[in-house]
Amino acid sequence: MRKPELLAPAGNMEKLKTAVHYGADAVYLGGEEFGLRNLADNFTFDEMRRAIDYCHAHGVKAYLTLNSYPHNEALQRLENYLCRLSSIPFDAFIIADTGVLDLVRGISPEMPLHLSTQANTVNWRGALYWKKQGINRINLARETTLEAIAETVARTGIDAEVFVHGALCISYSGRCLLSSAMAGRDANRGECAHPCRWSYRLLEEQRPGEYFPVYEDENGTFIFNSRDLCLLEHLPSLFAAGVASLKIEGRMKGINYVASVLRVYRQAIDKYFERPESYLCRPEWMDELAKLSHRGYTTGFLLGHPRDVGQEYDSAYIRSHEFVGVVESLSEDGTAVLDVRNRIRNGDKLEFIGPGMKSGIVTVERLEIIDSSGKSIEAEQANPNQRIIMRLPFEVALLDLARREKRAMQ
Repeated sequence: MRKPELLAPAGNMEKLKTAVHYGADAVYLGGEEFGLRNLADNFTFDEMRRAIDYCHAHGVKAYLTLNSYPHNEALQRLENYLCRLSSIPFDAFIIADTGVLDLVRGISPEMPLHLSTQANTVNWRGALYWKKQGINRINLARETTLEAIAETVARTGIDAEVFVHGALCISYSGRCLLSSAMAGRDANRGECAHPCRWSYRLLEEQRPGEYFPVYEDENGTFIFNSRDLCLLEHLPSLFAAGVASLKIEGRMKGINYVASVLRVYRQAIDKYFERPESYLCRPEWMDELAKLSHRGYTTGFLLGHPRDVGQEYDSAYIRSHEFVGVVESLSEDGTAVLDVRNRIRNGDKLEFIGPGMKSGIVTVERLEIIDSSGKSIEAEQANPNQRIIMRLPFEVALLDLARREKRAMQ
């Protein structure tokens, strides 16, 4: 049984560095065109080169998303784009469209190709077909069951990639027309407006102007709002099925999400392969995932009919903690400089989290803000984009994050 790759989202350079710091084996990122997350920050050509250098210096692979479905008018632009990409040493391109496949093969014939979940591969014959076309890895559709994953790997020998955590789309592996119809933005060309996340109410034809909730909730109703995928408890079954890569969704999510999810899955994978015979899914891992903003967790279609994971949650976003800062620099005496991302006040209890589930808690007793001249001054609170000095009773590392329990609404 081989140890699968842990594949993380990288929506920009900061998220990429966070993913590397928290244990990703590989990252996937998008350029400014032809991916499915055009609303993410994404990478210019120069940023792609710097990203590749950073990843390879840390022994991490980097894959580029080219998984949109371009129309005729975009093909010449795509060809020019691929020619410019040919000099950047990505470890693989992620594609979905057969026309894109053909263009890539003509311009960068040696580039490994991974098939996106957008291609909707749900059976072994489909996987075998793509393997014959030179595809090196297939991200199987989220609708594929565990039994089907195992059979597909056994019959084809293809490297199978499976989403294990993150948002789910209500449409078939992301093939959605709702955004185009309601917002004029084509989800299959990277412009999804996420209308399935909007709040909806019911309007009865004979009662214009009267809106009825489908169920009582002060936030409205979220009838298309799927729970988030979480397969943490089923990792051993995925290992046994021969999955080659475990993928985390979320290029548009923040570094707190990337760090928290990766530190859990990284430790879970490592613990299993250290001693598989005594492996157990630890409660603290699920507790960590519950601290993130999410819509409740489900196993998706892995076990057939979707099942809830852990406790019962509401369908709206919930979270127990909020991200407040990232360690920007360290002095020889262990003093840390924190780049503030959310307001911090005297008396706040901050938890610093690092790779390997390391953490330490400290109460802020004396806030010292670094002013524009580099001097520290005392303050009652620090605001986003300010930097503060913290003397901590435990070790932290560069890029470690700080969070606190979410404040009650005031």
